[in-house]
Amino acid sequence: MLKHQQTLNGHQNPVYALSTAENPERFYSAGNDKGVVEWSLADMAFVKVIVPVQSSVYALHRLNHLLFIAQRSGLILVFDLRKQELLATLKHHQKAVFDLKTVGYKNELLSTGEDGSVAVWSLHDFSLLYHFPVLSDTVRVIAISNDEKEFALGAKDGVIRIYHTEDYSLCRELTGHTLPITSIQYAPSGNYMISGSRDAQLKIWALPGYEMDRNIPAHLFSIYSIAFHPSLPYFATCSQDKSIKIWSSTDFKLYKILSIEKGTDGHFHSINKMMWSEDGKHLISASDDRSIRIWNWE
Repeated sequence: MLKHQQTLNGHQNPVYALSTAENPERFYSAGNDKGVVEWSLADMAFVKVIVPVQSSVYALHRLNHLLFIAQRSGLILVFDLRKQELLATLKHHQKAVFDLKTVGYKNELLSTGEDGSVAVWSLHDFSLLYHFPVLSDTVRVIAISNDEKEFALGAKDGVIRIYHTEDYSLCRELTGHTLPITSIQYAPSGNYMISGSRDAQLKIWALPGYEMDRNIPAHLFSIYSIAFHPSLPYFATCSQDKSIKIWSSTDFKLYKILSIEKGTDGHFHSINKMMWSEDGKHLISASDDRSIRIWNWE
């Protein structure tokens, strides 16, 4: 399964965000530092700081050669990775932006965060097209369905709200979690959506109707990231409890726990974000312990 391959040090503060690069042997990270960092998977080493930032970065989202950078200040930077220059600064949110996603068929960017609203941006000219309130408190996470017809918002009130991408109308509300939602992912199979919360539970929502299929007491504390393997029937979860767990994406069997407390290599503090390399050979995790760990899939 997974084996620790390398620990990448260089960040001076907690790391909150990860992104793939156009070059599959590179990736990006950011957090409570003053810049977005490029790393090499081939060399397992620091490459450079690609762009400076003025406040903490809570999310990175790449679309082809564009990297969108969500900041605590409420600003969203648009960086051209090929030209290595800043294209635009998107200003709307008055508080921290926690997540960014794109709706491909509409050529639009969605952003949300601490102000409880969703902003819709044009990817043609980066203008603000539309914005709407969700609730008066934090919206933490956005997930786009595989067919891009719907998207899910996870909020501080513990409710998951499903919206239509066509007109941004509210479709349904899912209740079941008892604490704020911290992670959501649609399964590659299209059969279900999975959510994680500060209540440490994973919930499986059967599609297309979003009926709750099962509840899994997965971790001890908040589940901050869910990442499906790009080609194999597995997914990973990580938590404030400092552990990474590997699960079957078909029967939800637990296969592996990566944690210092379980006697394996692991992070020393909360794990905030994970992603797989595009070839599925590496799982990359970022933590409050200021490190990025590379796990080799065997």
